[in-house]
This record gives sequence, C-alpha cells and structure tokens, in this order.
Amino acid sequence: MGHIEWAMWANEQALASGLILIMGGIVATAGQFTQWHFGAYSIVAGVFVCLLEYPRGRRARGSTAERCGQRYLSKVLQLLGPLARNYYIRAFLHLGLAVPAGFLLATILGTACLLIASTIYLLAAIRGEHWAPIEQKPKQRPQASATVKQPPSNPPPRPPAEARKKPTGELEGAADSDVAAGGPQANPIPVSDEVV
Repeated sequence: MGHIEWAMWANEQALASGLILIMGGIVATAGQFTQWHFGAYSIVAGVFVCLLEYPRGRRARGSTAERCGQRYLSKVLQLLGPLARNYYIRAFLHLGLAVPAGFLLATILGTACLLIASTIYLLAAIRGEHWAPIEQKPKQRPQASATVKQPPSNPPPRPPAEARKKPTGELEGAADSDVAAGGPQANPIPVSDEVV
C-alpha cells in the first residue's frame, strides 16, 4: 500500500475548521451571547487559520492542484520560514487557537474540528512531513506538427482499414483486371433475375 501524506488531510481539515470558527463567531457576536468576546476571538482566529492554511503544500510524489491565487500567500508563508513550514509548530498553534474558542457553544464545533486538524498535523510532523510551496512549471506550447494531422487521402465512403491495406502481391496479379483499373467489380456470387 502507498504512503499516506497526512499533511494534505490536515490542511483541508484546518481550512474547514477556520471557516466553521468564523461562522460560529459571527453567530455568537451578532447574537450578543453572554460571552460574545469569545465569538469575536473566534472570528479573528478563524481568519488567521484560513490565511495560514489556504496555500496547499507540495506533495512528495505526484502532482498537487494549486488553489486559486494561492501563490501570493505562499510567498508570505515562505517569508515566515520554519514557523510556517514546520508541522509541529502548526499542530501546537492550532491547539492553542482552539482552546479559547471552546468556551462558547456557538464555536464548539469549530474548536473540535481544529483539534482534529491539530492531531493530524502532529501525525504528519512525526512522519517527517513539512510544508513546501508548489513550484510553477513553465507551460510548454504544443508543436504545430504534432497537433495537425494529415487529411484523408481518399474521399468517403472509405473501406475498412484492413481492406485498404492489400499485400503488394495481390495488386500485381490483379493489375489487368477491372478492380485494379478502377472499373466495376465482379460479384463472386451469381445473381439471377427470376422473380417468383
């Protein structure tokens, strides 16, 4: 069985957790819950988690689909250095961000999701994974000769491919017949005109 890259799953889980934290924080803040300040904290923490997790990391093997516009945030993460690349730091950062949001019912789902993402990141870090930006490959233009095919040489209806390719010995023997000259073809089965 192949090697599982846990960081890919943690990234998706953490991004969804950030969005859930934002929604729970909006509900708590707009509803003026008794501890609505935890809702405001959840909005800020959710936005931070979404910005941190939006750029996907490059997979060790295979190709990675880049999210729309992620190359700009990838440059910011590269400037942060080991703070963004190391999954141990991400695991404990997500764990720390999840604790204050757990004190409010509206944000408890986002907290649970962020704790799951933290656990998956810890597993990825133990397995030796780290974040690396997706490198842009230069696009190669297709060669015109490779994409343009030659048009057919004979007009439709065309006989099947095996009928078109006759051995050269048969063509030499039938050179004087009507078939080789392009005349009418002789029917090998006799046809009678009798109508019953």
